[in-house]
Amino acid sequence: MEKFISSIEQWLADVASIKTKSLYNSEQDFKDFRNLVLMSLFKIFIENEVNLDTLEIKTISACIEDIFKLILKNQNFIHNVKNLKLHINGNIDDMIIYNRKTQIIHLHQNLKKIRIVGTHSFISLYQSSLLLSKDYNCSNTLNTIIFYCVTFGSINNLDKVLEQLNVLESVHIFYCSFLDNSFTQQIINLTKPFKLKSLFHIFVSSQIETIQQLLQKSDKFHSFTYQLINLIENIKQSFSCLSITLSNDLLTNYSLFILQNLGQILPSKLDYLSLDLTIKKNDFRVFLENSQYILINKLLITQSGDDDILHYIKEHIMKKKRVKYLAIKNIRNSKELFNLKDEVKEFDLHNIKVRSYNDLVINVHSFLNNI
Repeated sequence: MEKFISSIEQWLADVASIKTKSLYNSEQDFKDFRNLVLMSLFKIFIENEVNLDTLEIKTISACIEDIFKLILKNQNFIHNVKNLKLHINGNIDDMIIYNRKTQIIHLHQNLKKIRIVGTHSFISLYQSSLLLSKDYNCSNTLNTIIFYCVTFGSINNLDKVLEQLNVLESVHIFYCSFLDNSFTQQIINLTKPFKLKSLFHIFVSSQIETIQQLLQKSDKFHSFTYQLINLIENIKQSFSCLSITLSNDLLTNYSLFILQNLGQILPSKLDYLSLDLTIKKNDFRVFLENSQYILINKLLITQSGDDDILHYIKEHIMKKKRVKYLAIKNIRNSKELFNLKDEVKEFDLHNIKVRSYNDLVINVHSFLNNI
């Protein structure tokens, strides 16, 4: 929809540029004419019973309420849209627009994928009964859920939603935080398999600015690390991508805990593993030994500490040919393995392709759009 509107605006601007006299007396005139063209085109689509492959509408779209009214008056139009993408924002949408969106989803009767951005969006969807009510038929159509920037510690009804979804095939989690054991416990208690496919950028951050505050919060945070390991162990058979970022330099002890306990609970195959940690070489050796039978397509390591871990990479990964693509960078000295040409050649002799970190790291937004 945004590209569609942008094309109309560009066309109007091009028309105006070839006229000796301005077509628009004000910016409002331009917007009014743009909206007229937009609504006219929509009416043409509807009158000619056009079958759209994809219709994506955001709250910021021009004349959004008029578009929704037009769609709701012509229900067959929405039935003929193969891929309907509605951006629901529980914080920004006013209630009228929000209700119109849920009505359109109800009319479409074929919601297959939903991306939930922010904790408030999930709560709004839950309160509207969109994910639970049999009237919306989501339980028999929704096969993909994407959580983005959701604080699961604030949600205590996730299990109720997941239990209602009969054809759910994949769950993807991006940039989310787990502030207590609520999320983990709800997943463990599910009677259905939790089909997590992507677990990206688990931000482990205590949001602590001083060592004193760190000590005050350490018990809670240490409890969290156990919950994280427990979560991964319980869902390891379903996911193929994992990214863990420990975002506070003071949290070396928690990098230690993750490295000492992660290797033995990972699935036998991973397409993508990214670790951004403060790595001590002995802890890293433990991780590599515990994960020695795991095959990884793409391994990315960001070393936030000072220890040189290349020796262990060669011993446990290069010689055993457990990884297909490898990227390592060190935050302290801004060096990458990719820039060490002799090392790259040595890895290549063992059929391991060393790549630039930026070449291997997954672009989350592109990844999301391809789900």
